[in-house]
Amino acid sequence: MNILGFMDHPDLMGDTFQGDSWEAWRAILSGTFAIPMEPERSRLFSRLAGGRTAPKSRVRELWVVAGRRSAKTQTAGATAVYLATVGATITGLADKLSVGERGVIALLAVDRQQAKVALGYIRGMIESSPVLAGMVEKMNTEGIEFTNRVSIEVHTNSFRAIRGRTLLAVLMDEVAFFRNDSSATPDKETYRAAVPALATTDGLLIGFSSPYSKRGLLYEKYRKHYGRCDDVLVVQGATTDFNPTLNARIIEEAMQDDPEAAQAEWLGQFRNDVEAVVSREVIESLMRSSPLEIPYDCNYRYFAFVDSAGGGQDEFTMAIGHMEKDTVVVDLVRGQRGTPSVIVEEYAAILKSYKVLEVYGDRYGGSWPRDEFQKWRIEYKTSEQAKSGLYQDTLPMLNSGRVELPPDDRVMLQFMGLERRTSRSGRDSIDHAPNGHDDRANAVAGLVAHTLHKVEIPTGLIVRLGDRIYHS
Repeated sequence: MNILGFMDHPDLMGDTFQGDSWEAWRAILSGTFAIPMEPERSRLFSRLAGGRTAPKSRVRELWVVAGRRSAKTQTAGATAVYLATVGATITGLADKLSVGERGVIALLAVDRQQAKVALGYIRGMIESSPVLAGMVEKMNTEGIEFTNRVSIEVHTNSFRAIRGRTLLAVLMDEVAFFRNDSSATPDKETYRAAVPALATTDGLLIGFSSPYSKRGLLYEKYRKHYGRCDDVLVVQGATTDFNPTLNARIIEEAMQDDPEAAQAEWLGQFRNDVEAVVSREVIESLMRSSPLEIPYDCNYRYFAFVDSAGGGQDEFTMAIGHMEKDTVVVDLVRGQRGTPSVIVEEYAAILKSYKVLEVYGDRYGGSWPRDEFQKWRIEYKTSEQAKSGLYQDTLPMLNSGRVELPPDDRVMLQFMGLERRTSRSGRDSIDHAPNGHDDRANAVAGLVAHTLHKVEIPTGLIVRLGDRIYHS
């Protein structure tokens, strides 16, 4: 039984994948597993695959570039269940296991919520089939173990999640949006961890994602392999190619509202209006080797900026620094999660140790930051500029080498993760990428920008016109 027979079998997948609306996925999976296709399906495959012919043997990698609501996660879940159960025997994956060894089908999601969604699809498929349910040995919040010594594991994106595993397949869900605080390129690091392990088992690697900017692993695979007849299959299509039941009015309205975003989210096209702002080389050149934090020196006047957070994954961050000639020295950057009032108390003590009695921050926290800092006799002043403006003021300083940064990897990665987006009106904005964080970078940018406004800069280096900073 191939994967199409598996998905169509009433005792396995029920009627989940029945109907013509799944024809695009049938064509793609046919090409992936080298299942013969009738002429109409073959033509559909060729259109989605950039004109290439169908592979004659199972491909090594499949990359799907598709718009939102294309049933990517659901299809990924079904593929994982197939490879872990019926397919483990049919494709020979189970034969790769040594005595006592357990093979893993790893599905990596962009975040915890998406991982929960993916696992929900998988559990639902299995629990609705008495045949598949009978193969389950153990089920928990991270995956399912089957009686055939194969497991499905669902994790958030990280190369650590697959290190040391006997991988039979790896599925990367929404790979264009992989982000974490420990790497600037988590998509590539995960890929590099997966490939050697899969090579020993002849396992399949699949990446499903809506497209984003013209960089990263997904775009590189697309640029190198789309339309080419090799063992890496890349397909691309709009949401309606994969899900013709979607109301076309949704896409029409999105195109009217934001054409560039809609082309990526619904038409499956990589964005032209998003670019990286600052390179690793620039940030690394600005980072001192040590110390992480420079203590107070009575010869300098210090300034501070905070990026408050109310909880969740965002950090409550603070940066303190001073001017040395034409350079802003960032003495320390702190970031914490927890009770905001407790964090303010700690930060207030640090500010006083640097003789700082006023701190700048954004206006989005309302009156709460001002009231909380006032309890500790620290004046909280609202920044007149939004985050994007702070970055725009800071970037010339970074690119000209006039900022000294602490050896903080999170600061580096967050600056590297910043993106410049151009609106239809031609206006630029700078912010972190989707699913990314910039709490520490924002505190540093706010510190740099407000220090420049407070300190007289040597003539001929930087000039200020109104609220903007420029190089002369």
